[in-house]
Amino acid sequence: MGSCVKCTGRVRPTRRQGERIDEVISSGPGTPIVVIVDPLASLSIPLLGEDMKRFEPLLAESVVIGDPFLDQVTTHLILAGGKRLRPMLAIASATGGTREASQDDLLGGVALELMHLASLYHDDVMDEAVVRRNVESVNARYGNLIAIVAGDYLMARSAAIAADLGTAVAGLLARTLALLTQGQVSEVRTSFKIDRSVDDYYEAIGGKTAALMATSCRIGGLTAGLGTSELDALSAYGYALGIVFQLRDDILDVVAIDGQLGKPAGQDLAEGIYTLPVLVALSDRNGAQLAEILGGPLDEDAREIARRLVVASPGIDEALAEANRHVSAATEAAAELSSPDLQRGFAALASELMLGLPVG
Repeated sequence: MGSCVKCTGRVRPTRRQGERIDEVISSGPGTPIVVIVDPLASLSIPLLGEDMKRFEPLLAESVVIGDPFLDQVTTHLILAGGKRLRPMLAIASATGGTREASQDDLLGGVALELMHLASLYHDDVMDEAVVRRNVESVNARYGNLIAIVAGDYLMARSAAIAADLGTAVAGLLARTLALLTQGQVSEVRTSFKIDRSVDDYYEAIGGKTAALMATSCRIGGLTAGLGTSELDALSAYGYALGIVFQLRDDILDVVAIDGQLGKPAGQDLAEGIYTLPVLVALSDRNGAQLAEILGGPLDEDAREIARRLVVASPGIDEALAEANRHVSAATEAAAELSSPDLQRGFAALASELMLGLPVG
């Protein structure tokens, strides 16, 4: 997401993507339970843990140029940590648990993580976020302009590393950046619109979340020199996983309790991002009441009323059904892979994203 989009006046905030894999809330009586979903443990692929230890210093080194201020800004979120899901998918896809990751495998993961981090820098400006990964956001600490330019720098480093890995990787990342931008534009274009369609929703999450997951898996296959059928299976798995990831996030936004996700329950509702559960609720027989509340910014009371209306609708059940359908698609794609460890690990990760969600 280029700086030109971010610099043209105030834009309605958009939600941050793909950052809460470790916060799954189980439903049921009493206080919800936070279930930790650890992707490294879920995958349980031989040698992957050691590969990720080698990945971390390489990631930080990739953006350090010797300018004390710029180095501090560009490593701010890197040093804050994170699950590193995207590079983990790439490295696992490359090795299948049969060997140590090569330098190219690790650099493919670096290029992916830098693109993801760049999008977070830009998203936090649009969200006016003050915290990211339990530290002060870059825009809050250094200002919007620095955050935008630093995000652009991270994107440039991602592109440079991809170019060194060859035209196939560079072209794939360039196409993915276009999809990320299209998804972002789609989300902004339909914010606060109660007539947002399900197709609009999938266009946004397909671009903002699923496309980069698909690319993560495929880049691992490219650095490993895998054949077309294996590459296509990896892409299909990653895309389905990304859809599950986002549907889960959108369900939790509605059913979680304030504070459980590091944001108020129903935050997307308040910010005008009407997700699949909300769209289903709007089309339900009681949708007119919800439509009267939505369409503009919400105060705390209105947000809670709207959230409860969505919970009482078929929206959660339909979103759960969609998530389960994409878990099945991910599992089917994983079954086409040649590595038994990858088949099992990828299927387990997709299934475990459903842990703690309400039973549809």
